[in-house]
Order: sequence, then C-alpha cells, then structure tokens
Amino acid sequence: MRIRVATVAEFPALQDIERAAGQCFRDIGMPEIAADEPFSAEELLPYQRAGRAWLAADETGRPVAYLLAEPVDGGLHVEQVSVHPERARRGIGRSLLDHAAARASAEGMGALTLTTFTRVPWNAPYYARCGFRILDDAELTPGLREIARHEAAHGLDRWPRVFMRRDL
Repeated sequence: MRIRVATVAEFPALQDIERAAGQCFRDIGMPEIAADEPFSAEELLPYQRAGRAWLAADETGRPVAYLLAEPVDGGLHVEQVSVHPERARRGIGRSLLDHAAARASAEGMGALTLTTFTRVPWNAPYYARCGFRILDDAELTPGLREIARHEAAHGLDRWPRVFMRRDL
C-alpha cells in the first residue's frame, strides 16, 4: 500500500469507502451510523489543502482507505479513518495511523487523539491495540471538549464514546 495525500478528484472514492465501511454498523444495531453521509467535498477540501487527507492506494493506485486529521491543542486529532471492508484486517488502518503519527511527530506534536465508540470491536478495542489509551475527563483539552460538543450535537453521544490518545 502506498500512502499519500488525496487529490480532489479522489473525493468521490473516499466517500464511497466511508459508505462501504459504515455498513458494518448496521450489523451491530447502529443503523443511524451506517446511514450517515460521509464528508462532503466541501468538508474534505480543508483537510486535503492542509495535506492531512491521507489515503492508502492499492497496487493500481485505487484508494482503499483514508484518514483525515487536524491539529488540536498540540496534538493531531484523527477526525476519520475508514478502510473499505474488502481490504479490512490487513493492517491498512494501522499503517494510516502510523503515517499520521510520523507526520505529527515531525511537526512537533506530542500525540494523536481520536474519539470512538467503546462497544464496537473495530473501534476502541482496535485503537487500544494500536497504542491508544482512553482519556479521563480531566485530561480533555478545550479543543477536545469542543469536539465532544460537536459530536453530541450530531447525535453521536447516543452510544458510549471515549477520547483516546497515543503519545508520540
């Protein structure tokens, strides 16, 4: 897999990856998550312009996974990571996380952070295996608290969620 910044022309492929990956939530009783629309091209553009919309491409150059991230309070916050189900369980998501960690470290950031569902096997338990730990409420920075408010406004707090951090 080759990891690189996504092009604007690849935004539809990223959206298709997220839709396909989201279908797994339907099988575990979270159809609202499965039905949630992916980031629009307008929403993807700032990540792409900042060089923080990374994709993993297969041997033909076709995107099979992607990760979006943005700086938040001295760390790099992973806003979205999606792997197409046909390519799942091959280390692609971990490679994207490692790539983001290397970029964050090179930019002087001290951590990767993310929010995730606690009871979804490919969420919090997976991230723990990738070196993330759950943050207590006292460890949340103002920027992370704002992310929590934004997620709650979109109904994501309907299911148990946590913030996680991977120190770099």
